[in-house]
Amino acid sequence: MSPGRKLPGSLETNPALDQWLSINADGTITVRPGKVEIGQGILTALIQIVAEELDVDPARIRLVPAATTLSPNEGITSGSRSIQESGIALRFAAAEARELLLGRAAERLGVTLEQLTVKDGTVTARSGGSTTYWEVADASLLRRNASGEARPKSAADYALIGQSIDRIDLPAKVRGAPVYVHDLDLPGMAHARVVRPAGPGMTLGALDAAEVVAMPGVVEVVRDGAFLGVVAEREEQAIRAARRLARIANWEGGGKLPGTDPRYLLEMETEDEVVKEVGAPVTGDGLRTFNAETVAGDGFRTFKAEYSRPHTAHASLGPSCAVAQYSGGRYTLWTHSQGIFPLRADLASALGVDETTIEIAHMEGAGCYGHNAADDVACDAILFARAVPDRPIRVQWSREDEFGWEPYGSPMVVRTEAALTADGTIASWTLDLWSHGHSTRPGGKGGVNLLGAWHLEKPVKAARPGNPPLPAGGSHRNAVPLYDFPALRVTNHLVRTAPIRTSALRSLGAHANVLAIESFMDELSVAADVDPVEFRLRHLRDARGRAVIEKVAQMAGWKSKEQGDGERGRGIGFARYKNLGCYVAVIVEVAVAEEVQVKRAWCAVDVGQVISADGTINQIEGGIVQTVSWTLKERITYDRETVTSRNWDDYPILTFPEVPQVFVELIDRPELPPLGAGEGTQGPVAAAIGNAVYNAMKVRLRDMPFTRERLIAAM
Repeated sequence: MSPGRKLPGSLETNPALDQWLSINADGTITVRPGKVEIGQGILTALIQIVAEELDVDPARIRLVPAATTLSPNEGITSGSRSIQESGIALRFAAAEARELLLGRAAERLGVTLEQLTVKDGTVTARSGGSTTYWEVADASLLRRNASGEARPKSAADYALIGQSIDRIDLPAKVRGAPVYVHDLDLPGMAHARVVRPAGPGMTLGALDAAEVVAMPGVVEVVRDGAFLGVVAEREEQAIRAARRLARIANWEGGGKLPGTDPRYLLEMETEDEVVKEVGAPVTGDGLRTFNAETVAGDGFRTFKAEYSRPHTAHASLGPSCAVAQYSGGRYTLWTHSQGIFPLRADLASALGVDETTIEIAHMEGAGCYGHNAADDVACDAILFARAVPDRPIRVQWSREDEFGWEPYGSPMVVRTEAALTADGTIASWTLDLWSHGHSTRPGGKGGVNLLGAWHLEKPVKAARPGNPPLPAGGSHRNAVPLYDFPALRVTNHLVRTAPIRTSALRSLGAHANVLAIESFMDELSVAADVDPVEFRLRHLRDARGRAVIEKVAQMAGWKSKEQGDGERGRGIGFARYKNLGCYVAVIVEVAVAEEVQVKRAWCAVDVGQVISADGTINQIEGGIVQTVSWTLKERITYDRETVTSRNWDDYPILTFPEVPQVFVELIDRPELPPLGAGEGTQGPVAAAIGNAVYNAMKVRLRDMPFTRERLIAAM
C-alpha cells in the first residue's frame, strides 16, 4: 500500500487478513467480524458482502459471533456505521483473499489469471481444468496484512449485493430456540440479583443481613461499599432474597433531582460552542436576535420557537442479563454489550486486573439501540463471580432495575430563530441547543462508565461525560440544517453535570434537533404561504436531498398546500443523518381526536449502495415505529429523590394496534458508498408528526411527547 494511505474501514486498525477470514478445507468460509448482532440484521449483510466478493453461495459462510479472544477490535457497534466499518473491511479482505486464491489456482492449473472464472468456489480455466478454493487454500494463505490494493467487484458485476437474502438470525428466534444470553444455562450455575440504592447519590448505611443469609438457597450476600446483592442456587430464590434485602437496606443521602421539565437545562452551567457559522456575523447574546444588516433589502419578518424532549428510556423489551465466571485468576463473561473491547477495558480498571485476564464473548440479548444496561449488568456479573469463584453466575436485572438505572437519552431544549424576506426566503437562521452529553459508554476517558464500579467501597470514578465529535456529533448531531441559508449560526450549550445519567440513545441529538429544524421550516413555510414541500426544495441545493423529498411526495400523492380537515392531516420531515449518512424524507398522516395517532407513514431513503434491500427496509420500518412511540408517548418521570417510571404502567409505549401502516422505497445508488440506515428516521418522523398535527388542527406541538394533555393545552 502507498505510504500514508489508509486501509478501508476497520482494516486500518485490524489489518491481519486471517483475523477476518478463513478458507476451510471442508468447503466453508469462516468470517469473524468485530461488530455484533443486536437485531438489526448486520451479520446477514456482512455474509452477503463476503459471498459476493468471493463468488460463493452464502450458505457456505460460517459467521463467528464477536469475542475478545479471536475477533478484530471494532470498538462499539453503533452510529449506523457497521457497513462502513466492518462491511467495507470485509469487502476488501474478501477481494484480496479472492486474488490470492486465484493466484494459487492459476499456478496449479498452469494458466493466467485472465483465463479463470469462479462459481461457488470452483475455479475453472477456459482452456480446461478446474480446482476449488478449498483445494488451494491453506493456513498460510491469509497469514498476512491486507494491502488495500485488491479491487472489489464493480457494481455492474454484483449478483448478491442489493438483493434480499434470508436473515441468518431469524429462524432460531422464530422457533424460540435458546439463542439469547438470557437462555445460557451452564453446569453449576448460580443466580444473582442486585439491590440498588433507593435513588441516585444515596449511600448504604449499616446492614444486618443474617436473616437473608439464612433464607433457602442463598449462597452469599455480597456487599462491597454500596454494591449490594445476593447469590442463590435458583433464580426465584435470588429474587426472593433480594426483595428481603431491599427492605432491610438503609439508604442515606440523595434528594437532588430537578423537575422533569427539560428546561431545567437552561439554568445549569454550560460549555458553549459555536459549531457552525456562515454569512455575515450577527451580534447579540446566546439567543441572539436577528440583525437586519445581514439581509439585503427591507421587509423581512422574524420568528422564534422553542422545542424540547424529555429524558427517554431505551425501554428494551428484555431486561439486561449477563453470565460470568471467575476461576484461577481469570474471568469469563457472556454479554449482549454493543462494545466488548471497551467493556473489557473498563472492567479491568474496575477490578484492578490486566485486560488479558478477562475473556468476553458476545451473545444476543434484547435489542437496545444505544447504551442501555447491558454493560452495567456485565459488571454486576463479574463482581458477583469474584465474590463466589469457580461457579458461573447469571445476573438478570428486573424491569424496575432497568427503568430505574439504565442511562437515558438526554433531555434537550432547542431554540430557533429566523428571518424571512418579503418573497418568502429564509435570510437568517440561528439554532441554540441545551443538552447533557450523549456518550457515557465504556471506553470513556479518565474513568470507568459502569454503574456497579461507582458503588464499590473503593469506587472508580466515572469518565467525563461528553459527546462524539462533529461531524457525527452527539447533542449537536444534525443541529446544522442541510438547507442553504445566507446567514447561519448554530450553538451547542453542553451541560456536563447530569443529575441522572444520560448516554447514547438511537440517533443521539438528531431526534430533537431535526424535530426543531423541520418543525420550524414548516412554521416558516406557513408564514411565507408556500407549500412545505416546495419551501424545502427552494432552500436545498443538495441533489440527493431533493430526490428523497420529491420521491416521498410522489409516494404519498402530496398535493400542494393540502390542508387537513380538523381531524386528519399530513406533514413532512427531512434530514440527512449526521449530515453525512443516509438521506430520509418522511410524510405521515395523523388522526387527532382525544390523542394523536399516526395512521400511515411514507418514507423515501437513499443509503447510497444498498447491500440488503430487505434488511435496509426493516431498519427504516423499525425506526419509524420506535420514533412514533418516542414522540407520542415516552417520557421518564422522577421526583426529588428517585425515578418514578419503573414499569410499563409508568412508561407507556406504542402498542401493536397503534402501529401505523409504513411504506418504504429505496433510492439505490450502487455506484456510491453504502451508508447506514438504522438511525436516519428518528428526527424526520418526529417532525413530520408535529407538522401533520398542525396541518390537521392548526395547533403547533413543540414539546415531546405529544400527549393528550399537551394537545389540549395547545388548543
